[in-house]
Formats: sequence, structure tokens, C-alpha cells
Amino acid sequence: MQFSIPPMPTFDRASASPTGNLSMKPAPIGYVIITPVRDEEKFVEGTIKAVIGQTVRPMEWVIVDDGSTDHTGEIIDDYASRIPWIHAVHRKNRGHRKSGGGVIEAFYDGYNALQNRSWDFVVKLDGDLTFAHDYFEKIFNRFDEQQDLGVAGGIISNAVDGTLRLEAGPRFHVRGATKIYRRQCWEAIEGLHLAPGWDTIDEVKANMFGWRSQTFPELQLQQHRPTGTADGWWKDRAKNGRAYYVAGYHPLFFAAKFFYRMSKPPYVVGAVAMGCGFLSGYFGAAKRINDPRLVKYLRHQQINRLLGRKTVWR
Repeated sequence: MQFSIPPMPTFDRASASPTGNLSMKPAPIGYVIITPVRDEEKFVEGTIKAVIGQTVRPMEWVIVDDGSTDHTGEIIDDYASRIPWIHAVHRKNRGHRKSGGGVIEAFYDGYNALQNRSWDFVVKLDGDLTFAHDYFEKIFNRFDEQQDLGVAGGIISNAVDGTLRLEAGPRFHVRGATKIYRRQCWEAIEGLHLAPGWDTIDEVKANMFGWRSQTFPELQLQQHRPTGTADGWWKDRAKNGRAYYVAGYHPLFFAAKFFYRMSKPPYVVGAVAMGCGFLSGYFGAAKRINDPRLVKYLRHQQINRLLGRKTVWR
């Protein structure tokens, strides 16, 4: 599927404000954003501009520099020095990119640094995204219309051969790059799990407690660093496999996923990498979530999916 994203507003970096006729009205409901970034000097300014240009702006935005070795930290500091609702947090360089749990460690450094605690929604937003100026206004309208909506986000696209293509996935799954949590749901799921698989565990837990999670395909964001390219495709597929183990995937459901992935590029070897990641959990490389009720609920949903019954996967 292909689509085009509405044009972004233009900005004058010297004043850090949009030069178009956008209305910078305060949010009718309060939301805060937390953005962990590492070595995103090519893309983070685009994300900052996209947020600055929103028709409904956040109460507060904490951008966490997770030990960048490029100019990412300087760019964040530049904007934070001139925009009162943007704050910068800097973490020490651990020497490598830590997938999965590492990004959530950085997220929580930002979360703990929030000065405004009266928010209604908390947003985890990656630093390599751009999106239309009314993205947040429209998605909060969805939350207002659907009071049982606990977790939501727009759909991610990547540029492929000059066109933008959607990332496929079940409708209940919201990509970790753009997750918005209603406060009551956030408190019910007790925040995010500090390990690979956090962006599945949160949604399954939310659904278990009666909240819905949903991606809205009409709300589109462009990701400028394609999924998995930061670590390389093998590490990315292996990380996904470990995440499935940590989340407690049913072995039969994982087997079905394994054979399905064999038909997707990179053919066969991508599935093998995912399988190696999953099996690594059994050999002590990953610790499965200690929540029997959640694992039971997840596996029940997965068996229903295999049998063609009603499930969150549809």
C-alpha cells in the first residue's frame, strides 16, 4: 500500500517557531511526550519541528539523549534552551546501542524527569519521525470518541524506491515508535516492562484489563530510519525472537509465525534469526516475564488466532 503524507509546515530554526498559519493552541487535555534518542543527528530536528508545529501542543516534552556520539545532544540542547516546554536529559554513553530494554531505561529517565505530573496522556515518541501538523489533535479526538481506548498510535511508513509504504501488523498492535497511553490504562498496566517485548506486553496487558489498543491507518507518520537498520537485520530479527520469548508466546503460535516469516525478506534467514533469538531465551539469554495470568491470557488469544476464533489479533 502506498500513500502520501500531507506537507509539513516550514520553520525558522532561529526562532524555533512555525512560519505558516498554524494555530498553536494549548491542549484541551494535557499530554506529555518522552523521546529516547541515540545518534539521531540526521533526523531528530525533523521530529522536533513536527512537534513544535502541532495544532495541539504538549504540556511538556522530555528528550533523552541516550549517550549519543554525534551532534544529537547539541541539537536537543539548542531547542530546549529556547522552548520552555522542551527539556533535555543526557545519559552516559554505554558504548553501544542497547535494543529493547535499553530504550525503556532511557524512557524512564525522561519519565522521572517530568516536571508536570498532571497529564492525561503520556506519549513515547521516537526521534526519527515526521508527521502532519494535526497528528496529535486527530488522535486525541479518537481517544475522546472511544473511552475504552487505552493505547493508540498512527501507522508507520518507510520510503522504499521513492514511495512510502506502510508497515504491516495486526490492528491491535501500536508500533513502539509512536505509542500514546491514557493515564488510567498506564496505571492499570503499571508502566512498561524493562526488556525486549515491552511493546507487546503493554498492549496484551491493557487488553486483559479491558482496555483496547489500536493503530489508526488514516493517521500516518514517516520513519526516516527504517525499522531494524540501526542494529542490522540479523540482530533486529533475533531481538524480535527474544521479545516473543520474553512476552510468553505460545510455541505453536511462534512456529506458525516462523514459517510465515520464511516467505518474507530476507527470505528464510530472517526467520532463522528470529528462531535463534526465541531459542536463546531457553538457554538463559532472556528472562521471561513473571506474570502467569498475562502469559495465560496471551496464549489463549494466540490459540484462538490459530483456530480462526475472535481474538485481539483481528
